[in-house]
Amino acid sequence: MEVILKEDVPNLGLRGDVVKVAEGYGRNYLLPRKMAMQATEANKAVIEQMKDAAARRSASEKSQAEELASKLAPVELSFTRKSGEAGHLFGSVTSADIAAELAAKGFDIDRRKIQLTDPLKTVGDITVGIRLHREVTAHIKVTVLAEAQEDETAGAPKAEAAVE
Repeated sequence: MEVILKEDVPNLGLRGDVVKVAEGYGRNYLLPRKMAMQATEANKAVIEQMKDAAARRSASEKSQAEELASKLAPVELSFTRKSGEAGHLFGSVTSADIAAELAAKGFDIDRRKIQLTDPLKTVGDITVGIRLHREVTAHIKVTVLAEAQEDETAGAPKAEAAVE
């Protein structure tokens, strides 16, 4: 069965591609979920128009993403967290924390676009990628600092030697 994909399908193809799939996969999965439509001549003409519109839209989205990436390039974020002696954090810095800090600086970035495989759990400088578009990724510098720990003996009164 030949179908035209209406959206990107992992391991199958991109939006607008004409692909051959098994009858059951097309009829029972792709078509009911509106991920594809049958490849008829009329549908192929409609898809060509949709491809042209999508290419124009993608080009404008890419230029906006590149502009945002150039604005994000000089941005440096700093987080202060409690840490142990080896520089291992008691908490962590997550993509939600980074998104909130970017929002405070005036950048509206969805946390799912921030490319962190795992939350940051160590003190130091880390470069984090932000995927703004399929072809555009911005990188920002994130610094994680250890919170200044109070000296445990500072609060205790010092014993003075009695002078007689």
